[in-house]
Amino acid sequence: MNTAAPRLDSKLPDVGTTIFTVMSQMAHDHGAINLSQGYPDYDGPVALRERLGWYTLNGYNQYAPLAGIPPLRAQIAAKLQRFYDHRIDPDTQVTVTPGATEAIFCAVHAVVRPGDEVIMFDPVYDSYDPAVRLAGGVPVHLVLAAPDYRIDWDAVRRAITPRTRMILVNSPHNPSGSVFEESDLDALLELAEAHDLIVMSDEVYEHLVFDGRPHWSVLCKPRLAARSYAIFSFGKTYSVTGWKIGYCIAPPLLMTEFKRVHQFVAFVTAMPLQHALADFMAHHPEHLDELPAFYQRKRDLFNAAMAGSRFRLTPSAGTFFQLAEYSAISERSDIEMVTWLTQEVGVAAIPMSVFYQSPPAQRYVRFCFCKEDDTLRAAAAKLCAL
Repeated sequence: MNTAAPRLDSKLPDVGTTIFTVMSQMAHDHGAINLSQGYPDYDGPVALRERLGWYTLNGYNQYAPLAGIPPLRAQIAAKLQRFYDHRIDPDTQVTVTPGATEAIFCAVHAVVRPGDEVIMFDPVYDSYDPAVRLAGGVPVHLVLAAPDYRIDWDAVRRAITPRTRMILVNSPHNPSGSVFEESDLDALLELAEAHDLIVMSDEVYEHLVFDGRPHWSVLCKPRLAARSYAIFSFGKTYSVTGWKIGYCIAPPLLMTEFKRVHQFVAFVTAMPLQHALADFMAHHPEHLDELPAFYQRKRDLFNAAMAGSRFRLTPSAGTFFQLAEYSAISERSDIEMVTWLTQEVGVAAIPMSVFYQSPPAQRYVRFCFCKEDDTLRAAAAKLCAL
């Protein structure tokens, strides 16, 4: 009897367990305050959770339609018109997905063919590169320079080749917290039209933009929207990251291809979640208006509490992440630094090097401030003692 393991050539031989899982587990094992993985330590709105309970108890537990339930798609359409003056057909231009990561995967696989090049920007969210490689594409990594992390559009222009098919952008940007200006959309549009590129725009932190800045969505520019997948997250917006629910917006031609992939990846998104969100969006539109100030206050609280530390912080322009430069404290690598911070200091963070194909010689870690105020103060007190 042959008991040898079957031969297996990994499609992603260089990919291990994500850093977010690793650091959250390390924080748990060492009793550290977890400012690593990006999720709140508080629940979403009570009214939203009550509606979810009602729908699960009243017969809304079977398959939803492929693109999402009509009431939720209608609420999404109304929201896009309100915030971006972008009008869509909710029947042909929106698909509700089990999380933004699934939407990113489907958008890439809808468009990218073997050998196609896809431009992305380091530090880059960790799902982009594997999604492109699994589609047979070739990731092209361009580096955003600290501390501003702005795109050099001349460098993008030089990187485009006849094989370039797609460009992946992310604003507000995870992990750096930088945000697009209108000029970035204009530059993106110019290059996309000149080279017939598809754009995938990750905008999951759309409502977490600070200091009076607007969120410049690709949907703000009709010609750019016409060649873009725009991806959003209910989990981030309503503090229910564990629900894993988001949505994708695209013109009908692109959305048709998206749904062809989506139906064989996840097929549909959980029915009661969709109904609860549709109800909450209809009855509590003020939630979206209040969100920027809510998170800006947490950013400012954390940064003020860190003022006495030897970390160097430039206030995040968006997201719920704050970068901190630590060269005045240690010469450790960032991976060694977050391990030491978690195991010895009692505060977990994320190393920035994991977001790069070729990490630069710099010393930054990322803290997450979507935590209770007392949690942020306790973490800052430990960090200020270094």
